[in-house]
Amino acid sequence: MNWGKKKEASGTVAAVCQLRGGDTHPFGAMRGFVPLGGGEERIYRELREALPVLDAAVGKLVRLCGGFQVQCRNENAQQRLNGFLKRMPCGRGQMGMDSFLNGYLDSLLTYGRAVGELVVAGGKLKAVCWGDVTALEVQEGESPLDVVLWGMDEHGLMRPLPYQQLLLFTTWQPEPAHPYGVSLFRGMPFLAEILLKIYNTIGTNWERAGNVRYSVICKGGEDMDPVTAQERGKAVAAEWAKAMEDCKNGTVRDFVAVGDVQIKVIGGEAPILDSEVPVRQILEQLVAKTGLPPFLLGLSWSTTERMSAQQADLLTSELWALRRTVEPVVRKICETFLALEGLDNRVEILWEDISLQDIHQEAQAELYRAQAAKYWAEAEG
Repeated sequence: MNWGKKKEASGTVAAVCQLRGGDTHPFGAMRGFVPLGGGEERIYRELREALPVLDAAVGKLVRLCGGFQVQCRNENAQQRLNGFLKRMPCGRGQMGMDSFLNGYLDSLLTYGRAVGELVVAGGKLKAVCWGDVTALEVQEGESPLDVVLWGMDEHGLMRPLPYQQLLLFTTWQPEPAHPYGVSLFRGMPFLAEILLKIYNTIGTNWERAGNVRYSVICKGGEDMDPVTAQERGKAVAAEWAKAMEDCKNGTVRDFVAVGDVQIKVIGGEAPILDSEVPVRQILEQLVAKTGLPPFLLGLSWSTTERMSAQQADLLTSELWALRRTVEPVVRKICETFLALEGLDNRVEILWEDISLQDIHQEAQAELYRAQAAKYWAEAEG
C-alpha cells in the first residue's frame, strides 16, 4: 500500500506510453540509429512469412499454453482483479489478459525476447501493452541481475527509457554471453533456404512444363526454294494457331497440314525431379525444433498418425516451460494492480491443466492408480 503512494509522490508514475510512440516518420531508421541484430530479426519474420508451417507452429504453441486463474487473499481483491484482467486494454484494439499473452508469447518465440509496459495514470493501472522488441536494445545494468532497456527518444537518439520499473521484459532460454534470448527459429535459416530453393524450383518447372509449348517441325522442305518454304511455314503456323485458339474456346478442331509434320512438346523429355524425400527430410528437422507432433501442423507422414503418451508428455513439458517463463510477468501485472488499488497484492497464479491425452485413457489410469492404492492399503492393514 505504501509502495503505490511512494511511486505516485516521487513522480515515477507515468501516463504516457513509452513503447507506443506517435512517431509516424516513414524514414525513421535513417535518423542515425540501426537496432542491434536487426538483420537476424528480419530473417525470423521472413521465415514465418515464407513457411506457413513455422507460422502455424508458433500460433499453436501460443494457444496450447492455455489460460490461468488468479487467487487472491480476500474476496474484494479477487473480484476487482478478475474484472481488470478481463477488460484491461492492451493496445491494437485488443482487450484482456489473454490477448496480451498471445502477443507477448508470439514475440517471445519469434525473437527470443518480449517486452511490455504497464500504463499508469492517476495512480491506477489503466492498461498493459506489448511492444516492438526489435526497436529496443538491452543493456546489462550495474548488477548482473538487472537489465536496462534503451529506446529512441524524440531526437532520434538511443537512451535508457525513463520508467524502467513499468516495463516488462522476458527472454527465452537466454545465454550467459548476452542478455538477449534465443529464438525458436535459431538454426532454421540454413535448412529453410534449401527448402525455399526446392519450392521455387518446383514452381519454375511447373510454370515451364505446365504451360505446354509445342515445337512444329515440317520435314521434306530441303528441295524447296526459300520463298516456297517460308510460305509453307506460315501456312502451317496459321493453321496451328487456329487449332490452339479453338481449343481454348472449347471447340475440337483437327490440325491439317501437307507433308511430314512432326509436333513435340518443348521440354517434355526432361523429367521433373522428385522432391518428396528431400522436402520431408528438411521438414522433419524444422518440425523437431518446434517440439510439436507433425500431424498437428497438417503433416500426415503415416496412415496411423496420432499422439503417443511420450509425445504428449514431451509437449506438455515444453508448454510448462513457456508458462514458467511468462509467469513472473503475469504476477507483476497482478501485484501492481492490487498495490495501486490499495489492496493486498499477494496472489497465486493457477494455470489450467494441459490435457493432450485421451479422456478415456486418463480415467482408466486414475482407476488403476486407485486400485493399486487400495490394494497396498489392505496389504499393510
